[in-house]
This record gives sequence, C-alpha cells and structure tokens, in this order.
Amino acid sequence: MLFNPSLVPARLIARYKRFLFDAELESGGIITGSCPNTGSMQGLTTPGSRIWLSEHDSPKRKYRHVFELIEADGTTVGVNTAMPNRTAAEAIALGQISDLGDYTTVRREQNYGRNSRIDLLLTDPLRTTTYVEVKNVHFMREPGLAEFPDTVTARGAKHLEELGDMAEAGYRAVMLFVIQRHDCERFRVCGDLDTVYATAFERALKRGVEVYALKCRVSPTEITPAGLIPIDEPGIAALNTKYKISAEG
Repeated sequence: MLFNPSLVPARLIARYKRFLFDAELESGGIITGSCPNTGSMQGLTTPGSRIWLSEHDSPKRKYRHVFELIEADGTTVGVNTAMPNRTAAEAIALGQISDLGDYTTVRREQNYGRNSRIDLLLTDPLRTTTYVEVKNVHFMREPGLAEFPDTVTARGAKHLEELGDMAEAGYRAVMLFVIQRHDCERFRVCGDLDTVYATAFERALKRGVEVYALKCRVSPTEITPAGLIPIDEPGIAALNTKYKISAEG
C-alpha cells in the first residue's frame, strides 16, 4: 500500500499518554500528534529517532499529524495498528497465503463471538467459511526474531478463545500475525511477558486454530506484504513444512 499523500519526516521528542506524541518536523516547528497504537511500543519510542507522519486536514480531527513509521534497529518499522488489516487483505489477494486464497468474498470487521469483531471473514459457496484475526507485531529483542505480545493483552487471549470456538464449530479459524518490519526471519509468542496469552495460544492450537506470520517491507513510501516466515512453536512446526516457509518468506 502506497502512502498517499506522502509522509512527513520528523524527529520524535516523546510518546506519552499512549495515544499522543510530540515531534519536531524536519521542515521546522514542534507538533503534538496522535499515535494509533495502544501497545507498549517497546524499543520504538527513543527520543530523537527519525519518524514519518501522515498529515490530515479534516476539521473533525483534533490532531493534524498521525505517527506512522519509525527508524529503529537499522530498519523502518510501522507503528499504526490499523495498517496490518489492510496488509493482510492485500497479501491474501496476492496469493501470498496460498491456503487463504480463492475465496469469492472477503469482508472486514464482522460481528462474531462474544461482542467481538473478526478482522477478515472469508466466504465461498464451495469452501468452509474462514475467520481471520489479525494482530499487529513490531516487537524485536533478538535480531531476526519478531515477538508478540510486547505487553499483557487480555483482549488478545479472548480473541484466541473465540477463534477456538469457531474451529470447534466446524469453521476455519486463523490467527495471522502481521509484522510491520522486514528484518525478521522467525516469529514466536512472547510467553515471558504474557503467560496467560501463551497458554491461550497453546490451547487455541489444540482446538484447531491455524497460525501464520507475515512480514512486511516498510519504507516511507509504502508498506507491502513480503511473505510468510516460520513460527517457533513446536505445535505448528508441521505448518512451516507443509507450506515450505523459509526465512526468505
């Protein structure tokens, strides 16, 4: 997906109150903007980092600028949690997740479960209806290894339970981790930061939930899906082999 209009370069001063940040525009001037990310953003809030912002002139917006990308660990990382859903839909349309291709209809944000919305609902008269939950990933502590979550997420554990319900009801249920960075070769669930989520993940696998990890190419001009990468979980080692997923995606 191309950024249109072009993003605005800046330097991060601080991210605070979760949804807000201060930055100094490269063109001059200090601004406060919105940060569309409720996570901890570990490793992605260093003051002085180069960042890129989208700019909006709608009178309905309180803040003109939105935090989109940051330069970290020698690469460009996406932080807007709205982007993975779009990237996931693009990857499916391009056939990068072969087992999710060829559905006649892809609908977004459909009600299901216990007061939840599924990110993507894939339907086709000749195929089993598929529920796809998309999670944003950009956390990396070890070079080449993307991890999720970067903080405790009770909501994430709830989504895994609801996907398991769908799988046991006879539907296909898929957890798709979309990694907004390209410098990763593997993915794993971060059990030391959220043991409840890790337990829910293992239970979801046993109930029939499918799991994929998709990395992205990220630049100040665009974010594009770059293929699947292996998942470091014993319960889904066979999945990596089945689809011949390699470190190159």
